[in-house]
Formats: sequence, C-alpha cells, structure tokens
Amino acid sequence: MSVIEAKADVFWMAFKSLPKKERQSVIERLLKDTEFMEDLIDIAIIEQRQEEPSRLLENYLAEREK
Repeated sequence: MSVIEAKADVFWMAFKSLPKKERQSVIERLLKDTEFMEDLIDIAIIEQRQEEPSRLLENYLAEREK
C-alpha cells in the first residue's frame, strides 16, 4: 500500500467512525468548497465516459475542422 493509499484509508476510517450528524457536517463543508466540487464533477464525468470508445487525437481534430 502506498503512502497516499494509507493516508486515504486513515481519513476514510476516521470519517466512517463519526456519528451520522458529524459525517453530514463534513459532507456539507466539502460540498461548499468550490475547488472540491469541481474535482468531484470532473471525476464523475470521467467515470461516466469510461465506456465511450476512444479515438485518435488526429481524427478528432480533423472532425472538428469540418
């Protein structure tokens, strides 16, 4: 396990150990943070588009020029 994964696990365990009202408070703070929300939206879009077929950049650029 990497250092990043270990830190994430510690954070997750601490979050899960909070009472429900405190977890809700943490979530509310996260959702008010503009930078976090932008990151969350980016992650959601990437996950949604995982099933889309990929294509070469050259093909995409050629298609845009039309």
